[in-house]
Amino acid sequence: MGSLSDLKGLFFTDFDGRFRARLSRVEPARAASDERLGTSAPYACTVLVEYDRELLRLLDVGMLLAVRNFKSGGGVERYTLMELSRFWPVHFGLLGVKEHQYFPMQFEVIEQTVQDWETEDKATMAIYISAIPINYDLVVSGESADYVRGFSYPVVGEEVYVLNRETVKSIYNRGVADKVKGEGGHIGNLKMFESVGEEIPIYIDYESLVRYHFGVFAFTGGGKSNLLATLIRKILRHTRDTKVVVFDVSCEYPFLLMDLLADPSIPSMVVFERMIKSPREFNISIVKPKKYEGEPRVLKGLERILSMGRVTHLVRRNVEAPTFADVFQALDSLADSNKDKPNYLNAIAEVRMFTDSYMTSKGYAEEDEVDEEYVNHLNKNTSYFASTYAIHERSGFYGWMSSLKVIYSKIKEREREEEVSGGVAPKTIIEKIFESDLRLICLSIGDPDTIKQLTVNLVRSSLSRRKREFSVKPYILFVWDEAQEFAPALDKARGMEKTCSEEVERLLRQGRKYGLGGCLVTQRIAHLNTSALQQLHTYFVGTLPRPYDRGLISNTFMVDREILERTLEFTPGEWLLSSYTATGMTNVPIFIKSEDTEQQLDKFMNAL
Repeated sequence: MGSLSDLKGLFFTDFDGRFRARLSRVEPARAASDERLGTSAPYACTVLVEYDRELLRLLDVGMLLAVRNFKSGGGVERYTLMELSRFWPVHFGLLGVKEHQYFPMQFEVIEQTVQDWETEDKATMAIYISAIPINYDLVVSGESADYVRGFSYPVVGEEVYVLNRETVKSIYNRGVADKVKGEGGHIGNLKMFESVGEEIPIYIDYESLVRYHFGVFAFTGGGKSNLLATLIRKILRHTRDTKVVVFDVSCEYPFLLMDLLADPSIPSMVVFERMIKSPREFNISIVKPKKYEGEPRVLKGLERILSMGRVTHLVRRNVEAPTFADVFQALDSLADSNKDKPNYLNAIAEVRMFTDSYMTSKGYAEEDEVDEEYVNHLNKNTSYFASTYAIHERSGFYGWMSSLKVIYSKIKEREREEEVSGGVAPKTIIEKIFESDLRLICLSIGDPDTIKQLTVNLVRSSLSRRKREFSVKPYILFVWDEAQEFAPALDKARGMEKTCSEEVERLLRQGRKYGLGGCLVTQRIAHLNTSALQQLHTYFVGTLPRPYDRGLISNTFMVDREILERTLEFTPGEWLLSSYTATGMTNVPIFIKSEDTEQQLDKFMNAL
């Protein structure tokens, strides 16, 4: 494709001589009058193109344009790269038509343009293009090219070129494609050049995607769950040992990830609220797309997962084993109630010092549960504290020390009974994440309070373990679908909802240092914890009808609002992708068409 001569043909295309264009204007962009609408790129560029009817079919939003800039010279050509954001045809005869003119004359001119569009008349028609600089220069020296970060002012009036398929492929995938192990590792294809039947695969550095967090944002029906299932599938199949934990309050991922859950090479587990005894119970406990409801192949797939022993249920506990944080909280409460008794305060201080020393010697953090050795030590020394500090046997302090062993023993006895009856408790899930070979854990729990409490427990324990172990691998990805349930805006959250949001934010702020990644998936980012949102380094944006949502993405991730407006035209499966870490170019919006999860599921079910 392309008829450009000499070396320019290595990097550019003119669509077989159809694309003849000049840069007509470069203007500083006006600041938005209302910041809720989003941010603008510093410069807006206008390109004037000779009219060609076929060219209107070939052009596409997201194409990369290049124009020589003022840094060229010394045998090196430098081109400012721009992204096509809009294009439209103009008939100059129509520009002269005014509403106050004689109506028959207006109608005749308008009617005549219909015939003109079918011609190649370049005197009366043209194509205009709006383009936005992407803050990269293409530096061409001989037959080699390099890409330099930064904006260079282009030469107004210079010829404008379209980057060809191979150049675009190398730009977006540079340093990334080689990191993806195995065939089929691309996330989808670039939308540009679709009209000429050329597919350009787009790759993502999946380890960077996991470690530096990502988000998926689109309105209902935009394909969020479909894309997320595709991403999880790619992460597990194309990284060595990454683990994924899905918080599935909608109970739809046992179906969307059915092929993974039934794959013997990927150890996995599904956790429901209640015990599942048969494939039919399994089937009615999950949500499926409408076309798969009543589909007998689905039942066969679920039967296979069940037969592999990969389905279990959550053991609910009213009382958990006390942690060292609980011990310190109890000591603080006892100290407050005994402020006027110095002997009690001294006894409490000794218990606190012992607890600190014990935690240090064992390598424990405050989030860890107390162990039997610690409980026994305190229990054996109740008489010592009573005699040394004159602690009364009916006091709250004496009662707390005496009862600690009793409640601890009862809790441990209950845990042993639960292990015999089956199911998993939050502590067991933590152990399976860190100490087993499980790579996929799907927590399909519809009760919001239960799954939020589970989030708090898992995040606290995971951070505590990694800080203690000083390790970052294997990477662990925590996925929150319907993220507004788990990380709502803090100014409106209360109780467990607020605690959960704070813990999700903490994982996103601290997790990258310890190999713990996060993914937020939602249709209303305006309801999210903004501090959590700002930690995301990669994002996929689908159709968001509400201007405020688009404005928030524009401001948070520094994406030009004109680019985001194009997402309103997306069909399910089409996404705007941009990343600071996981793609070949930093924070450059890329229009992609993702793979379809349902095709993968059909392939799996047909093989049953």
